[in-house]
Amino acid sequence: MYERKILPFYMTYPLPMYYQEEDSIIRDLEYLQQMYPVEAKRYQKVISGILDKLDYEGSMIYDEYPDKWQLYKLSTDILDRIRREEEKENQDAETLPEKWKWTGDMIQILLFYEIYKRRHNTRRGILRF
Repeated sequence: MYERKILPFYMTYPLPMYYQEEDSIIRDLEYLQQMYPVEAKRYQKVISGILDKLDYEGSMIYDEYPDKWQLYKLSTDILDRIRREEEKENQDAETLPEKWKWTGDMIQILLFYEIYKRRHNTRRGILRF
């Protein structure tokens, strides 16, 4: 026999529970970012500062499908800025070109993580995708 069960009101609209789960994912990501190596933390601060300037409604980082070329251009601009800052600090030290290749890759990854975090952050009042 089939009995009809009445659902409680909080189960009829499960969407708020979904956002709580996503908030816990963002918290986990932020916690794991605290355990980055020293250089990665330094690069993360620079990336975060640059993205603070790009964090407005209608920005390219909030496009439904961000343009790959624009993100690549943004990451190379960030890499150039970091390279200039490090050359200013260590004028006598010689830096290897191989370092900048893997640093560019790491900056791209950190940039994408930071954009992901900002796109899914509700504290700023911007809609989620």
